[in-house]
Amino acid sequence: MLQCRALLLTLIIVLLQAGCRPAAPPFECEDAIGCVEVEPGDPIRLGVLQALSGDMAIQGLDQLRCIELALDDLGDRFLGHPLELYSADSRCSSEGGATAALQIAADPQIVGIIGPTCSGAAETAIKIISEAGLAMISGSSTAPSLTSVGGEPGPDWQPGFFRTAQNDALVGQSAASFAFQELNLTRAATINDGDPYTQGLTDTFERAFTELGGQVVLSAAVNKGDSDMRPVLTAVAASGADIMFFPLFRMEGDYITLQTREVEGLENLTLMSAEGLYFDTFVQAVGEAGVGMYFNSPARPEGPAYEALVSSYETKYGEELTSTPYCAHNYDAVNLLLNAIQVVAVQEQDGNLHIGRQALRDALHATAGHSGLTGNLTCDEYGDCGAIRLHITRLDDPAAGLTGLAANVVYTYPPEQ
Repeated sequence: MLQCRALLLTLIIVLLQAGCRPAAPPFECEDAIGCVEVEPGDPIRLGVLQALSGDMAIQGLDQLRCIELALDDLGDRFLGHPLELYSADSRCSSEGGATAALQIAADPQIVGIIGPTCSGAAETAIKIISEAGLAMISGSSTAPSLTSVGGEPGPDWQPGFFRTAQNDALVGQSAASFAFQELNLTRAATINDGDPYTQGLTDTFERAFTELGGQVVLSAAVNKGDSDMRPVLTAVAASGADIMFFPLFRMEGDYITLQTREVEGLENLTLMSAEGLYFDTFVQAVGEAGVGMYFNSPARPEGPAYEALVSSYETKYGEELTSTPYCAHNYDAVNLLLNAIQVVAVQEQDGNLHIGRQALRDALHATAGHSGLTGNLTCDEYGDCGAIRLHITRLDDPAAGLTGLAANVVYTYPPEQ
């Protein structure tokens, strides 16, 4: 009995002492650009900018679904809060990027953003997102101007922008190296459409091709929406080019491929493009006119984790995952963002979360050796985080579609050691 009384007395003393302690001071945000406050039970809201309409909607929808799968793998909960996506259609255009960014930035509860799909949308979106104090990670906006060019900030770079996709300076280098060193072609023509993605690619290709000893005999441009490509193709024929690099999108890329075979003097011209045309729909559209054409795109990830993602995609959505490897890049972007949130979030006993916006950017820049589906990711000072290997594939059998094209790898960059 005495022992019970002594234990009870000790418990009373402990409770009294606890009651006399001063309450923890309320959280005060000292972050340079503010904090996002997530109250108990409220969701952690992530913005998504993807092309959900137009010619690139196939890729945008695939990427949105892979973002959803990344949340599924976490049980749709993080740090004790549900995870919620708020999507906006960036439409793969400068106007769409600006409109979608304004829509997302208007929500003060958005913690971070995944996207956009296209560099043209990113060019306008990142200034709005940066000024709003947000962090945005793209799994497929690849124009060099968005991050860095030659070790210097690109003309469109803004604080808060990151990407797990490649910097297309690497794609331009790989295309030029393959054309000059492997195919022994020395006279190149390039065609872009003025988009940051297409022009960034042709600029870096031309620079690398010239440095290797090749000659750029024509640097041309078409307009989005053009369908008669014979005038520019006639100029290509007159230039004496032996390779034409045209990293365009559909439908302009379709017209050029089909009409090249109709222009006299281009019978032996080698065609090369990039991931903007790396779709089953393009292969089906151009058919035999595309035979012998080369494509430069990121290598698809390999291993059990990626195969599990593909299986989950097909199970959940009842469709085959047929788009480029950017599904995995977007999956990695989600996890990169959430890992940074976990590093900086201040969580109170009642469940309140406080996430500093500048702290989040700083944590993303500090990312090093993150193990993702696409490799070990490390972010540099300008926001490039990707672990990239590139494949050049050749279209030999249109009937085999994109699956056959993806399997027909003829060159890997950087070259295997």
